[in-house]
Amino acid sequence: MREQRLKISFNSPVVLGFTVVCFGALILSMMTGGKANHLFFSVYRSSLMSPLTYIRFVGHVFGHAGWEHFLGNIMLILVVGPLLEEKYGSANLLFVVLATALVTGIANFALFPRVQLLGASGVVFALILLSSFTSMKEGEIPLTFILVAALYIGQQIYQGIFVNDNVSNLTHILGGVVGAGLGYVMNKDKIHSRAY
Repeated sequence: MREQRLKISFNSPVVLGFTVVCFGALILSMMTGGKANHLFFSVYRSSLMSPLTYIRFVGHVFGHAGWEHFLGNIMLILVVGPLLEEKYGSANLLFVVLATALVTGIANFALFPRVQLLGASGVVFALILLSSFTSMKEGEIPLTFILVAALYIGQQIYQGIFVNDNVSNLTHILGGVVGAGLGYVMNKDKIHSRAY
């Protein structure tokens, strides 16, 4: 019998591509002493006449303050993301990532003029809430979703009020809302398409 060789598969193009871009952004920022993060990979109040402002609305999710920040976000994305990409497809997962980036970027721009936001934590929380919809059936809301949403939102509200840790809790909440909303819509569409 022929021995079957194991090979590495490129199983999740959106998640792997996102990881590579975040890694590249981190290296570029380190090489430029943080200038790359300031120019491209963080969002803050700036002139709407500058094209870079619009790039930063999405680009902020690729930037990270350092290795610990990067690894904390990317490890969770690498664990949860491939399962979601397999279930929902690459195009839908890319849409979730971009929608989360845009919503959190515009919110930070509008509400916090003196705060520079960067990192993929909004995307992480979007994927966490999206994952709790994976077993949704028509007319049912998964108990896991209710528990995750309650615990997660409660924790973010508590930390936002009582903990001063330089973490954007609003970004986490908005990311979770985007993930939950899109998870509901995508699962509702799949349930209806199976019923016909």
